[in-house]
Amino acid sequence: MSPMSTLRRAVVGLLTIILLAGCAGLPGTQISQVDERPLEFVAHPGAGPVVVFENGLGGHMAWWGKVLPALPADTAYFAYNRPGIGQSAPASTPRDGQHIVAELRRALQQQGMQPPYVLVGHSLGGLYMQLFARQHPQDVAALVLVDSTHPRQLEGAGALENQSLLVRGVAKVLLTGTAKDEFDLVNQTGQQVLAQPTPATTPVTVLSAAQPMKETSDLARFSNVLREDIARLYPNAKQVWVDSGHAIPLDKPEAVVNAITAARAETRARR
Repeated sequence: MSPMSTLRRAVVGLLTIILLAGCAGLPGTQISQVDERPLEFVAHPGAGPVVVFENGLGGHMAWWGKVLPALPADTAYFAYNRPGIGQSAPASTPRDGQHIVAELRRALQQQGMQPPYVLVGHSLGGLYMQLFARQHPQDVAALVLVDSTHPRQLEGAGALENQSLLVRGVAKVLLTGTAKDEFDLVNQTGQQVLAQPTPATTPVTVLSAAQPMKETSDLARFSNVLREDIARLYPNAKQVWVDSGHAIPLDKPEAVVNAITAARAETRARR
């Protein structure tokens, strides 16, 4: 989760989220009751497969604000704020991947967004989408991971207790509420991912940030090894290095759009 390290990336991401929180909502934003709670989302009708977006740690769907308008006009897509983010009411259930994937599936069903799906996840959202794809491969047309969190991202050198006092102090201030609840269960979610079989036939595109690869600290090297290894988790994955920091959807939205467009075209060709 970080240009310089796992935790630093989370901190930078959260600062960006704070700035985005004051921005206008995405066009077409709705609020509907899902699981008896208000959920904030954008559901765009169009041709399948439906493209489903999952945000990073504590992230607002405004992260996709440069991607969504650039998609082909006939693209069906769904972007939302997880419970506790934006205008989505908090949930009482644990903020691990199992619960988040189940909630997302119910939201898609309620909005009539039927599979198959092209799953697109940025940062921690990529970890959730990996779990979705492994648990429900029959519903997934393709998986696009945007500088995704690795299932072992916060183990070993990436663990919070192994960070500097400065990083731990900043993380303590910024990781609050839902973001902290999600962060505290990252390792549990990673274990859930690795406990499921790798989808054998699902096309996977891994968009990886190239700029952090220039860093040389021990922690940066640890994060960058994982950045390379995540593609190895999916034997048929295509890894694309993007000249960007961690915030690829904001810095290089065209890379995300190109990956989605290619995934949709491949899905239609297979049909």
